[in-house]
Amino acid sequence: MKYILKAPERIDVTVDLPASKSISNRALVINALAGGGVTPDNLSDCDDTEVIISALRLMPEVIDIGAAGTAMRFMTAYLAVTPGSHVLTGTERMKQRPIKALVDALRYIGAAIEYVGTEGYPPLRISGKRLEGGRLEISGGISSQYISALLMVAPTLERGLELRLTGEIISRPYIDLTLCMMRYFGADAEWTDVDVITVRPKAYEPKKFFIENDWSAASYWYEMLMLCRDGESEVRLTGLTDGSRQGDSAVKYLFSMLGVKTLFKTRERDVPTTVTLKRMDMKPPRLDYDFTNQPDMVQTFVVACALAGVPFRFTGLSSLKIKETDRVEALKTEIRKLGYVVRETAVGELSWDGERCDCAGDIVIKTYEDHRMAMAFAPAAMAFPGLKIDNPQVVSKSYPRFWDDLRSAGFTIEEAV
Repeated sequence: MKYILKAPERIDVTVDLPASKSISNRALVINALAGGGVTPDNLSDCDDTEVIISALRLMPEVIDIGAAGTAMRFMTAYLAVTPGSHVLTGTERMKQRPIKALVDALRYIGAAIEYVGTEGYPPLRISGKRLEGGRLEISGGISSQYISALLMVAPTLERGLELRLTGEIISRPYIDLTLCMMRYFGADAEWTDVDVITVRPKAYEPKKFFIENDWSAASYWYEMLMLCRDGESEVRLTGLTDGSRQGDSAVKYLFSMLGVKTLFKTRERDVPTTVTLKRMDMKPPRLDYDFTNQPDMVQTFVVACALAGVPFRFTGLSSLKIKETDRVEALKTEIRKLGYVVRETAVGELSWDGERCDCAGDIVIKTYEDHRMAMAFAPAAMAFPGLKIDNPQVVSKSYPRFWDDLRSAGFTIEEAV
């Protein structure tokens, strides 16, 4: 199925954003390690969170997490320290996503994990037990979810964990988010050197916890407002905090350079509030940015900058090749259909110098089973009426109400075979 999108001339809408997937998934695992007595409030209703909820509640012998990469990493570590034997599996694409670095790290501290199929990739057979812990090294240049998975189980280890991150550390805000949540639940965890995190053996304490809404989801509304031609358009987003530890909260600073102003209803840093987005008549001559700490926003900014005529050079994209799809190749292919030639000028780098090509006659954006491809390209309907999005249901992975929210903003969405 495909959706055919037609955008309104003007946007004036209040959007109740989904709860943060990143925070929800961490809260669920930490809560389970604390005994599972207190369910976090305002949990995300996305696919990735639902599979973790189901796995933790039912704990079947075979746990199928579908396409949820976060669930694969977090549940691998959780099952390694939890008594019982389980097979952890997922979609065909999940079976192509590497997990060797995490498995090697867990095995080093005593975990019993076997590969069911191809070495280095899911499915995994995990026999959980109490692990000793100790000192461990892992590359800081791999997915931060590997690191967060190790950190979250570290308080349960007999000797705790001293984790040294080697090389460049990517997605550091997500590691800091994990540490902040661990400390909230009573863990003794901190950076003890520029590249060392120490977690001492200290049990989690069950606590009530409220999950703020998702800054990653907010990014698509920034993009829509930026591309909307009516300068009086306005978007209001609920449940965000000014002091958020979500890495993608940087979207408010980046889009301020592209002409979108962010106004908080209250400036209390940890109180969820409504954020109002307004257009400003400005844009930079070009945008160069290192997305090492915000890799999930790359698709949004590639589309937004190209359509706004802002040349760019985006670096820090190495992790994009092992996401739901190879996002670097997917972006180059799909943005070309809109008439923009984006080039991979170096490993982990995408650039656009203004080069154009002919548009596709009938523009159908392939989503590659990647929710962020669908949501990042949907605002392009502002400039390309009748733009089609293939397999639009993929948004359920992180933002199930995305299309309903677009309709409430005035988009016309029709189904096509």
